[in-house]
Amino acid sequence: MSARELFSFRNPHTRTAVGVTVFVFLLSALTGFILLPYAQPQLKFTGIWDAICSAAGLPSGNATTEAPPAGAPGSKVVLTSATLAHPSQQSIGRGATLAQRCAICHGPTGISRADSPNLAGQYAAVIYKELSDFRSGARVNAVMTPFALDLTDQEIVDLAAYYAYLPRLPAFHPEPPRAPGTIVVYGAPTRGIAPCGSCHGSLDNKTGSPWLEGQSAVYLKAQLEAFASGQRRNDISAQMRNIARAMTPAEIEEAAAYYASQPAQIVKAVQ
Repeated sequence: MSARELFSFRNPHTRTAVGVTVFVFLLSALTGFILLPYAQPQLKFTGIWDAICSAAGLPSGNATTEAPPAGAPGSKVVLTSATLAHPSQQSIGRGATLAQRCAICHGPTGISRADSPNLAGQYAAVIYKELSDFRSGARVNAVMTPFALDLTDQEIVDLAAYYAYLPRLPAFHPEPPRAPGTIVVYGAPTRGIAPCGSCHGSLDNKTGSPWLEGQSAVYLKAQLEAFASGQRRNDISAQMRNIARAMTPAEIEEAAAYYASQPAQIVKAVQ
C-alpha cells in the first residue's frame, strides 16, 4: 500500500483515526470550556460564552461592562511610571507636617496599631491615587472622605511623597508566618485570576498597585470583599473587581492571611 493510499480517506483506518481525534478534541473542549466552569458553584455565568471566556482566562463580557450605579463615579486618576518618581525635599517636608493629622489612624511612623493600612514606604503613586479618589468620591470611607475633601492637589502630592520617603518597618501586629497558597503564587487561570504577585510585587509591580506585605489581614479581607461586592470600585479598568468576584471566600481569607504574615520589604528611602 502506497503512502497516498495509507493517508487517504478511502482507507477505513485513516477515517477511524481522524474521527477519534476529532471526537477527543471536541469532548476535551466541551469538558474544559463548558462543563468544568459550570461545575464550580462559586461562579455565576450569564451564558455559555461567558463560561468559555472564564475558562480561557479572559474577562467575561458582563464583568467588564457592568454599569456603575448612579452617583458612583469611577477613578479619573491617570498614573504612569514617572508619577511622583522624584519628589523634592520641600514636598516631603510639607507632607511630614500634614501627616500629623493622619497619625491617629496610620501611626506616627506610618505603621498602624489598628486595622488601618500601613503607609510607611508605600508607593507614592498609590497614596496619590487613593487620596485623589477619596476626594472625588470614586472611593468612599466615613473617615477618609471628609479628610480628603479639604486637601489641595499639592497637599495630596506632599503626603504621597512623605509616606513614600519613610522606611518600611515591621507591622505592629504581625501574624504567624504562613506559606503562600495557590491563589497567591499561581492564581486561577481558568477563572481569569492572575497570581497576586504579578501586580503586587514578588513577580512584578504594576503602577498604582500597592505593596501588601505586613498589612492587616482584617483590612485586606475587607477590601477584597468590597471589590467583590462592587462596594469599592475605584480600581483601574475594574481589574480588582473582576478578580475578587471570581475568588472564593476561602481564597480571600488565604490571600489576606498570607500577606498579613509577611514582613515588610525594607527599601531605601528616596533621596
